[in-house]
Order: sequence, then structure tokens, then C-alpha cells
Amino acid sequence: MDAGLPDPGEDLHRLPHRQRRGIYLLPNSFTAAALFAGFYAIVMAMGQRYDLAATAIFAAMVLDSLDGRVARLTHTQSEFGAQFDSLADMVSFGAAPALIMYQWSLHSLGKLGWLAAFVYCAGAALRLARFNTNIAVVDKNYFQGLPSPAAAALVAGFIWIMADSDVIGTHVPWVAFAITAFAGLTMVTNVPFYSFKSVSLRRSVPFITLFLIVLLIGLIAYRPPLVLFGLFVIYGLSGYALYGWRRFKGKSVSVISTSTDEPDERGLHR
Repeated sequence: MDAGLPDPGEDLHRLPHRQRRGIYLLPNSFTAAALFAGFYAIVMAMGQRYDLAATAIFAAMVLDSLDGRVARLTHTQSEFGAQFDSLADMVSFGAAPALIMYQWSLHSLGKLGWLAAFVYCAGAALRLARFNTNIAVVDKNYFQGLPSPAAAALVAGFIWIMADSDVIGTHVPWVAFAITAFAGLTMVTNVPFYSFKSVSLRRSVPFITLFLIVLLIGLIAYRPPLVLFGLFVIYGLSGYALYGWRRFKGKSVSVISTSTDEPDERGLHR
């Protein structure tokens, strides 16, 4: 071999010492599963299996709540994971609920129907974009606007409870319109919603707390559509109640914090 030419073997030996860019498998697997659940929901709606479509949205919510927590517990946070999570959320909690609601009921309203579905879809996109850009300045104890998974739960929960009661979507188009528009617009408001991020699982709690948790699990198991939809209706209205209470007391209703030293909360969208 010509001594003036570089030895290819040298580069091969150096490769292991270079920093290779990759992705973390565990947290992104949860995100991929949530994305699949959102896609599955759309497919089920196309086949007019609206009960399965609604339950798939709730499954996506559970998976989405785990990816960020798993990433922090295993110290596998990454910019790729944050961006992947946002894109998956847009499908599972933005496009999927809007398309399912349109297919189930809103199409009977013509242009008003697809307009309501678009308002919801656009609201989810704006909500996620604002979350990503304001992540360092928003008080971690509150969400700015209704979280997109909770908005999706309102839409999917209503469809699920109607399908469970054998109510046809075209019989309640204006109720569907109101819920879809409410969820879409509430996502882009500045109304504060409690985030539950300050709840510590390591603290001791009164015995009655555990009993209430067991009772709630029992109620959900007894009638999942009704109980879950009721819980998210209460949560969807709680922000406005908190907003009104703060205004009445003369307190600030803004959730923008002047401190930027809070821990990174990416992966807990919305």
C-alpha cells in the first residue's frame, strides 16, 4: 500500500470512539404505541366501530402519560423524544378525535360540521405549539389552556357514552358540535387548569385517600364511558371555575411564571 495514502483501517478503529447519534428505545416505544392507538382509532371510525375508536383514544392517553415519566425515571430525555411526542400527540389528540367526531356525527351538519372539526384540530395544533414554546415560563402547577389529551377525552368520551347507549351520532349533531367547539376553543384560551405535577407519590396520605382511589377504580370498572366522560367534563369546567375564583379574589389569572429554573417537563404535553 502506498505510504502516502491514508490507511482505511485507521478510520475503522476510530469509529467506536466517535459519538454516535441515536434514539432511546424505551420512552419512544411508549410514544410509538400512543401514535399507533391514535391511528387505530381513525381506522376503527372508518369502519364505524366508534366504541373501539373512543377506547383507542383513551389508550393513547395512558401511553402518552407514561413516555415522559419513563424518560425522566431512566434519564433518557432527548430532543428527538420531545419532538416525536408532539407529532404523535397531534395525531392521537388532534386529528384523530376531530375525524372520528366528524365521521360519527358532524358530517350531518354540512359545512358547519367540518368547520367545528377543523376548529378542534387547529386548536390542538396551536395548543401543542404554545406548550413547546412556553415550557420554560409557565408555572408547572398549571396548564395554559385545556390539555390536548383532556380535550380528546371530552370528544371521545361523548362518542363512547353515546355508542354504549346505542345513540346514533346523526341524532345529536348539535350536542356533538358544542362539545367539539368547546374542547377546541378551550385548548387555546389562557384559562389555567391544574396539572397535578406537584402531587408526590412518595408522600404519606390519609387512609381515606386510598379508599377513594379504590372507589373511583370500582366506578370506572362498573361504567367506564359514563364515569370517564363525567370526570373529564368536571376537569374541563374546573379551569373556568378556577379562573372565575381568581378574578373574584383579585388574584392574577396568568400561569406565566417569572422563574425559569423549573425542571424540564417536555414529554408531559398539554
